[in-house]
Amino acid sequence: MAEQDSPQLYDLIFPPGTPRSIIRDIINQFDVELIDSPEKLQFANMEGDVRNLIAARGKKDIMIQVEAFFKEKMKEFVDN
Repeated sequence: MAEQDSPQLYDLIFPPGTPRSIIRDIINQFDVELIDSPEKLQFANMEGDVRNLIAARGKKDIMIQVEAFFKEKMKEFVDN
């Protein structure tokens, strides 16, 4: 399959401190791949440092569902 025939994939980067249980639920319930995503930090004493963050990668329609699920689970986590 040629690269141009491949579906475009989208990432949802998990903020540091995201509970592992939520990440595990996403990986088990959705057709996504867990990846490392190098991101530049924008904090006062870490300006420009790069940190590998965890992200989920998948097709757009799946990632829209993942984002909604993630927001719901994080809200539940924070409310408890």
